[in-house]
Amino acid sequence: MLKGYLMPHPPLLVPGVGKGDEVPATRQAFQQISEEVFAYQPQTIVMITPHAISYADYFHIAPGVEAAGDFAAFGAGEIKQRVSYDPELAKGIAEEAQREGLPAGSQGEKEKKLDHGVLVPLHFIQPTCSLVRISIAGFSLLDHYRLGICIRRAAAKLQRRYIIIASGDMSHKLTREGPYGYLPEGPRFDALVQECLVAADVPRLMAIPPALSRAAAECGLRSLAVLLGALDGLALATTFLAYEGTYGVGYLTVAFNATATAPSLLPLLGEDPYVSLARLNVENYVTKGEVIQLPPDLPREMLQNRAGVFVTIRKKGKLRGCIGTIAPTSNSVAEEIIRNSVSSAVHDTRFSPITPAELEDLTYSVDILLPPEVITGLEELDPQRYGVIVSSGRRRGLLLPRLEGITTPKEQVAIALEKGRIAPHEEYTLERFQVVRHGAKE
Repeated sequence: MLKGYLMPHPPLLVPGVGKGDEVPATRQAFQQISEEVFAYQPQTIVMITPHAISYADYFHIAPGVEAAGDFAAFGAGEIKQRVSYDPELAKGIAEEAQREGLPAGSQGEKEKKLDHGVLVPLHFIQPTCSLVRISIAGFSLLDHYRLGICIRRAAAKLQRRYIIIASGDMSHKLTREGPYGYLPEGPRFDALVQECLVAADVPRLMAIPPALSRAAAECGLRSLAVLLGALDGLALATTFLAYEGTYGVGYLTVAFNATATAPSLLPLLGEDPYVSLARLNVENYVTKGEVIQLPPDLPREMLQNRAGVFVTIRKKGKLRGCIGTIAPTSNSVAEEIIRNSVSSAVHDTRFSPITPAELEDLTYSVDILLPPEVITGLEELDPQRYGVIVSSGRRRGLLLPRLEGITTPKEQVAIALEKGRIAPHEEYTLERFQVVRHGAKE
């Protein structure tokens, strides 16, 4: 089991700074987390904070063997915290990140003192274990997610029992009376994050538009992306603990538990939405026997347009399934992808049905067929530009364009005839078509 928590960091939550009861639901959630952490007995807490030294192009990992901090900046210098660091795990995380092309390390520290993004959660947890403190950076959400994967790899190599805490607040633009004012993007952002986490919908959360998160003036999304990356490849269960926005800032507390393995989401997060839909549907059908519901955030053209669609699945570069429709049979391209991706995975008679053990080795491409046009001879074909449809009565054979090993129109038509079970000496008609291909190099 791997545990993680999204924890806000309002200093007023700490008695001596505020009264301690200004955000009662958050305080209760923190007490629950404290009990869970004590029972779990981690060796290390990995804390992601937005308020330590931060660089646009570098993940900073606090160096040294210990650090301390206090709430003097909030009028309570007598409230102090001292922690021991885990330099071995910190080094391991930096090495894993560098292998993945992510600049990370302990250079450039300008302030050794613990920041309030760390101090507030630790005040309630009061850990007896060591700490790794990591700052967010100016990189994309995807790169923060990849850093989380590096954290997990490093901890696994060291056999370190750890938890990860994403310190961060949601929008600072929730009310006109709040210290940062109001924008409609504030409550919209907070509601979207909560929807994604309750549903454990990581791809949707990772696709939150940067313009929305900037307008919301949040400071927790990148920390959260790191936490989610650390849980990548595991079946994710989320527990909503608290949300309060009383002071114009969103304080969201969520617990994450992960046990069983699951397909990595990394290939989906920077992936074409057509391919993502095919992949998600195949993985869901192969593991659960069910097709997925249409995601609500698909591009408009996938929901409004109708077309024939072919879904091709390859395993380590070799064909593993390919089935499609010449003309649309569903109400939208998205529905066509859902239908044909399942057919390619389990109904292509040339292959056995795909099994769960194969999922990590599969790649997908989705071809959207443009309307075909009748042609009179081979000279009007180009296998790199056009696919071909041969028809004789009710028999039809189709071959997509840009297929490896197919270099001449004669070869293209011969294979299409064979697929349509049409003999070369029979009368047949020819049509050519173009495709918009998603997920394969052109």
